[in-house]
Amino acid sequence: MGKNIKSPSVDYLFQAILSLKDLDECYTFFEDVCTINEILLLSQRFEVAAMLRAHKTYLEIAEKTGASTATISRVNRSLNYGNDGYDMVFERLPELPQEEA
Repeated sequence: MGKNIKSPSVDYLFQAILSLKDLDECYTFFEDVCTINEILLLSQRFEVAAMLRAHKTYLEIAEKTGASTATISRVNRSLNYGNDGYDMVFERLPELPQEEA
């Protein structure tokens, strides 16, 4: 972990997230905790990561997601040199549908 984000308040936030039971609860919680733009940016990064793992080009990803090449590069760096968080989650989720990727 680069920056040490571990703290009681972050633990409490993550415990709150882990308590969510379904997509409706996720929407309810995250719409209160985050701005719509923050949620959309997080989902964009996640989609970029999935597309990078599917070996899409930066151009394909930028056209599909609207992400800048700087964002794509940052996500790529996390995939290659991060804590393997994206891959941990990708192993647990079904593949991104083709019309999404």
